[in-house]
Amino acid sequence: MELYNYIKSLHLIFVITWFAGLFYIVRLFVYHAEAKQKAQPEQDILIKQYQLMQYRLWYIITWPSAVLASVFAFWMLFFTEVGNVWLTQPWMHVKLAFVFLLYLYHLKCHQIFKQLQNNEVKHSGNFFRIWNEGATIILFAVVFLVILKNAINWIYGVIGIFVFSILIMMGFKLYKKIREKNQNR
Repeated sequence: MELYNYIKSLHLIFVITWFAGLFYIVRLFVYHAEAKQKAQPEQDILIKQYQLMQYRLWYIITWPSAVLASVFAFWMLFFTEVGNVWLTQPWMHVKLAFVFLLYLYHLKCHQIFKQLQNNEVKHSGNFFRIWNEGATIILFAVVFLVILKNAINWIYGVIGIFVFSILIMMGFKLYKKIREKNQNR
C-alpha cells in the first residue's frame, strides 16, 4: 500500500504540472495571436520570444508531464489491487472518458503549437481565450469524479459543467467589453 501512495503522489504531481503547462501554453497562444496585430519590428520580436517560450514549455514541461502522469496512472490502474477494483466502477469509466478528452485536447494544442511555430496563426486571441476553458472544464469534471467517486450522479456533474461553462463564457464576454472599453480610452 505504501508503494501505491508514492505512485499516486507522483501521478498527482505530474497531472498538476501537465495542467499548468496546458493552461499556460494556451495563454501563450493568445499572446502570439495578438502579437500578429502589432506593428513591425515589435511583431517579429514578440513572436520570436513567444515561439521560444512555447517551445520550452511544451517540450520541457507539458509533454514530459503528460507522459509521466500517464505512466503512473497506468501503473496504478493495472498493477495495483486498488486500481483493479477501480476499473470495475462506473465513476472510473466516466473519469477515463474525460481523460480521453484531455488527451484529445492536448493533441489539438500540439497541432496549434506546431502551426504557431511555423508562423501560421489560424485563430484569434479571442478563440484561444475560449479554447483555454476546455482544460478547465475537464479538470473540474475529473476532480469531482475522483473525489466523489460517483458516476450515478454524473448528470448533475454534466449540468454543473454546462452551467460553469456558461458562467465562463459570460465572464469572457464581460472581460472582452472591459478590455475594449479600456483600449478606446
